[in-house]
Amino acid sequence: MTPQEEVAHIGNVPIRIEVQLDRRRMKLSEILALEVGSIIEMSRAAGENLDVFIGKKLAAFGEIVLVENTMGVRITDFNVER
Repeated sequence: MTPQEEVAHIGNVPIRIEVQLDRRRMKLSEILALEVGSIIEMSRAAGENLDVFIGKKLAAFGEIVLVENTMGVRITDFNVER
């Protein structure tokens, strides 16, 4: 039996998926100085993979893609903990 077949009976349970670009700490004074058009510099390089969290657990990595007029994430690798 495949993993998909094993969990087919709970296949309709909704699970939150979050995609994270990066994280950064900022001083309160920097946050208060933000305005429309402000740029927040991040530590990741442009084109670097995003983190995909499933149920608050890092599950995969991906890249931004355009799907018609919306944004999507193409999975590039899975997080395999050892």
